[in-house]
Amino acid sequence: MKVYEALHWASSFLKEKNRDENAGELLLQHFMRMNRSSFLACLRDELDTNIFEDFKKAVLLHAEGRPIQYIIGYEEFYGRSFLVNEDVLIPRPETEELVHGALQRMDRLFGGKKTPEIADIGTGSGAIAITLKLEKTDLQVTATDIYEPTLALAAENAKVLGADIQFVQGDLLKPLISSGKKFDAVISNPPYIPVSDKEWMSEVVLEHEPHRALFAGTDGLDIYKRLIRSLPEVLKNEALVGFEVGAGQSQAVAELLVQTFPQADIEIVYDINGKDRIVFATIRC
Repeated sequence: MKVYEALHWASSFLKEKNRDENAGELLLQHFMRMNRSSFLACLRDELDTNIFEDFKKAVLLHAEGRPIQYIIGYEEFYGRSFLVNEDVLIPRPETEELVHGALQRMDRLFGGKKTPEIADIGTGSGAIAITLKLEKTDLQVTATDIYEPTLALAAENAKVLGADIQFVQGDLLKPLISSGKKFDAVISNPPYIPVSDKEWMSEVVLEHEPHRALFAGTDGLDIYKRLIRSLPEVLKNEALVGFEVGAGQSQAVAELLVQTFPQADIEIVYDINGKDRIVFATIRC
């Protein structure tokens, strides 16, 4: 079988199963260990039988609903490959915008300061914490998560990518409060999906990605409320807060921040798709 024939089979099969037919190309590139340009140049080459068998198994898994990222074991984020498994949420492009915006604001707020101390709450794969550290090496970054296997994967990503991060297990800000440490910035992409949204969500997400990283009560705001109540205990007098939010939640999250920090400068940032996706608060006490 030639490469293009295997690709045609996968695309047709996935389309029949109401999956993204382009997934076949991503999977075949992975098993052939090629970038896209090399892959396209060899479409008429003979495909190794062992590679086809591995590819076929992966296509069948994806047809059943398993996300491509969990099949191949990684996802790209901010130009780097992060290991992922079903203990962590798959990093999304929208979160890259949170990281980019946080870096810009840190430069403005802490431009002349040595080693700003940053906390990433609910780190998951470690994508936010690790990217912040690698993009701005003078940061001291602490990352928390409640689930030990999640932290283990995040620590593995930090090791592979060469990021010096302190990982702490615990529920949201509790381990930071216990330590008595204060931070220049707190960044988080917490669970924010209302439980009722389960009714219409894709089974690719619902049956595979960890629910503790997805859902947050009836209105999706439970985690923001808990985080914001505790923020005064961990923030320095001048600090940055950055949250990713669900579309339509920005105003509610902004109001929660203002209730706790009446003098804060609040910014609502829209993502590349025009959805309100990020809320930043600059706090000066």
